[in-house]
This record gives sequence, structure tokens and C-alpha cells, in this order.
Amino acid sequence: MTLASAPSAQTTTIRNDWTKAEVEALFAMPFNDLLFNAQVVHRQHFNPNEVQVSTLLSIKTGACPEDCKYCPQSARYDTGLEKERLLEIEKVIQRAKEAKQVGSTRFCMGAAWRNPRDRDMPYILKMVEEVKSLGLETCMTLGMLTRDQAVALKQAGLDYYNHNLDTSPEYYGDIITTRTYQDRLNTLENVRAAGMNVCSGGIVGMGETVSDRASMLVQLANLPEQPQSVPINMLVKVKGTPLDSVEDLDYFEFIRTIAVARIMMPKSHVRLSAGREAMNEQMQALCFMAGANSIFYGCKLLTTSNPDTHEDVMLFKKLGINTERTRDYSDEAHQQVLEEEIAQQQEQGDDSNDLFIDATKPKVAPKKQHLTEA
Repeated sequence: MTLASAPSAQTTTIRNDWTKAEVEALFAMPFNDLLFNAQVVHRQHFNPNEVQVSTLLSIKTGACPEDCKYCPQSARYDTGLEKERLLEIEKVIQRAKEAKQVGSTRFCMGAAWRNPRDRDMPYILKMVEEVKSLGLETCMTLGMLTRDQAVALKQAGLDYYNHNLDTSPEYYGDIITTRTYQDRLNTLENVRAAGMNVCSGGIVGMGETVSDRASMLVQLANLPEQPQSVPINMLVKVKGTPLDSVEDLDYFEFIRTIAVARIMMPKSHVRLSAGREAMNEQMQALCFMAGANSIFYGCKLLTTSNPDTHEDVMLFKKLGINTERTRDYSDEAHQQVLEEEIAQQQEQGDDSNDLFIDATKPKVAPKKQHLTEA
């Protein structure tokens, strides 16, 4: 019996009491043992051959007042980045349609702000409503949010809000000084309280230690509710930023971070995020083996490059991976529609309705939809 078909003796429970010592012990495991354990956990909660696919669009680029040392969008650094105003709603919708056509199920919109201003909110809310109407999941990253702003976004139909912790509390002050770690935690709390899904992860390869990576994952896993999506970014060094000459992170350490995140947050989508363009196919395959099950499609993220969609399609084909699909309707909405149809047919006195399956007939398995069919 293979691991894929073997029933798990016990499904991994969700823990919110991880200690840094426990996580450092995970990082210290032999590489093959760590990946094996991560893969076992992954298969308990996800189809190991499905990956959730998102597209990320910068709706406002550059001139950010923050001093994040990794970011080319900071107004404090000369990176040659061209500043752009808030993108017109029509252009955002067009990009969302294109994303859906190539197989993305979630459309993420990011603005280089410290926090959204009141005058920008009507445009932002309209973007959410329009993208949502296309049948896509919606995600935004706009900086810090107040409770009222989070509620407004939720009411407009925003499914996910991204706000990364970036690194450990201990190393945070070496990377950012213009907002505190608690500021970030407060925004995540506002997002959760509004009823939205949390997308929060971090960046590795910024000169931090293994202990820092362990501490960052402890912060994420021990939140009151673990993030539904956990992007793990590998630093993309941009000339002109303070981190443009930091020592490269060993790729095995990056894969270890993916595996440890999967073990600690069993039900979260772990996203293989920024830095993927520098990874060859074999490294990406190991990341998927380690428990990554989400990526960004497209040749560009906010300001940094990303593999072309065609390259991802070819890699998925080689690995036998399909894109994870989302439902067009919630279970509650589907139930309501079904009940209305039944009531309507009963009023019409139609006893031969086709809402029910004849169990005496042989079942026909639905054709599985592959990425290349999207």
C-alpha cells in the first residue's frame, strides 16, 4: 500500500501553543525526514496533486512612506521604480478577466500604501465588487486597516486580506521602523473580526537566523485563528534597497521553511510566493512535496518578476498537478436555490422532476478538469 492510499491513523490537530524550541527542533530534523512528515500532514488535509492559483496585480505602485528594507516601492530608496497612480477600475477588471481565463481562481490587488485613505475607499470597494462578480475569489493588500475599513471591505465581498508579519518580532526592528509588530497584529485582528480570511506570512533570506524563521512561524501558528493562506516569500534583491547585497539564502533552508510551515499550520494554504523565478523546476517540485499548495500566476508580482504562466502550465503537467477549483456558490446559496426549484415544481404538480438522481442507474464519473482546459 502506498502512502497516498494508506489511511492516516490520526489527522493532525491544529495547535496554537507552539514553542520556539519545538519549531527549531523541526528545522533541525534530517531533510528527508522533515519532508516526509510534512507530506504526511499535507495529505491528511489536502489533495497533494492540486495547487491553488492566484494572480497578483499592483493597483497603485511606488511612493510608499514606509521604510521596509526589502521593498523597492519605498519612497526612501532609489530603485528606478516608476510611480503610478491608483489604477482605473476598468483596467483592474480587464486584468481580472485575463487572470480567470488562464486558470486563476483568486485575484489579489495590492497598493503601496501605509494605510488606505477615506477618499480611496469607494474606488477600492467598487473594485472588490466588480472582481467578485466575475466569479473570482478576491484578495487585497493595502497596508494597515482600521476596524471600520475591514468591515466595509468584507461587506463589499472581499474574501482575503493579506498583511504579512514579514519576519520574527526579534528581527523586525532591523527591517522596518515605521510601523510596529503590534500594528501588524492589530490589522490581522481587525480582519478576523470583520469575518474575512487572513493571508499572512513572511519573507526569508533577509539576513535572519534559523531562530528568527522559527519565531516568525510561531507567531503565525499561534494566532487566535491560523491564517487561511500563508505566503512564504524568498527575498528578491532589488538594487537600491538596503538588502540588495545580503547573502543568498541556501535553497534547502527555504524548502525547510515551507515544510515546517506545513506541519505547524496543517489546514492553511502555504503559498510558494516571491522569488519563484529564481527557482528551477526541481526546487519548486521539492517545495510542493514539502507542502506548498498555492502559487501566483503571471510574469510579474507587485514589482518583481515571476515565472510566465506558460512555464507554470508545463511544470504542472510534468508533475501531474491540477489547479484547485472553487465553488461558484456557497453551500447555503446552493441549498436555497435547490429548495426554491423543488417548491416551484411541486406547485406545478410535476412529479417527474429531474432534481433527484435515480439510484438504480449506473453512476457516470464527471470528467476531471485539468489546468490546460481552463
